[in-house]
Amino acid sequence: MSYIPFLFLIFALLIASVSDLRLRKIPNWLTYPTMIVGIFFYTGFKGLEGFIFSIEGLGVGIAVLIIPYLLGGIGAGDVKLMGAVGGFLGPKGVFIAFLFTSIVGGIYAIVLLALHGYFDRYWAILKTFILTRKFIYPSIQKREDKPKLCYGVAIALGTLITIVIHLKV
Repeated sequence: MSYIPFLFLIFALLIASVSDLRLRKIPNWLTYPTMIVGIFFYTGFKGLEGFIFSIEGLGVGIAVLIIPYLLGGIGAGDVKLMGAVGGFLGPKGVFIAFLFTSIVGGIYAIVLLALHGYFDRYWAILKTFILTRKFIYPSIQKREDKPKLCYGVAIALGTLITIVIHLKV
């Protein structure tokens, strides 16, 4: 099979990442056409089998992120983007991409929290314990600025890892 669909998907993921970072939104004009291109590509190359492969992947991609969306953890654009990924990678591929996305998203969240000083209190507790052998808990400061996780970036990186592993580049 050709590398063209993967290049198209990578390009779409790049646009989604930039949009998510700048606007905190992944637009429908990107996600829906990406889904359609994935479905048409696999249908054109493999017929009904390709159509089913792509539709199943789209369904799994949406299914793995629908609960976090319903709970308010992520946006609808993230769900549709993962569905678009599924349209290209199929059900097994999108699930693997979801697993890598979850790992990347967790690391991204920890780095984001560290950069915003959320772990300063725990470093202070650790330093005090090392120096005095006593646990002293500093007061908690109320924060006005909560860091925003752009999950489209995690989806893009997790999918890219999956594509590299899948193609054995």
